[in-house]
Amino acid sequence: MIQRFLPLLVCCTLLAGCTTTTLTNLTPRQLSRNANGIYTFEVLLDTKQQTLRQETIKPYVLIGFNVYPMEPALVMKNRWEALIPVPADKKFVSYRYKFDYDYNRFGPRGSNSKLSQQYQLDISEK
Repeated sequence: MIQRFLPLLVCCTLLAGCTTTTLTNLTPRQLSRNANGIYTFEVLLDTKQQTLRQETIKPYVLIGFNVYPMEPALVMKNRWEALIPVPADKKFVSYRYKFDYDYNRFGPRGSNSKLSQQYQLDISEK
């Protein structure tokens, strides 16, 4: 009985392992307030999805109803960053990352997105 389902189990495990995508927040939890009010938000995209089309990746930082596009970091692979203004009266900023991307599949190209958990940045006075 087990021998009948073993190939199916192995196939499902391989497929699940091949599409793992994780977002790692690289922004510190706390920063000191700076004079210009602009802060760097950084995230790392790690994926094992071989069908993902790298040139179609569009990452964003979501803060409230505002959407800020991110740019690839100059030195690091799969690392993205954005410079975002934070008003001087804000002590906390809640934010998320969102990645939109296309992937190859049989037939037309597929589209998908990955949304991170919510994070909070504490901006403290010096």
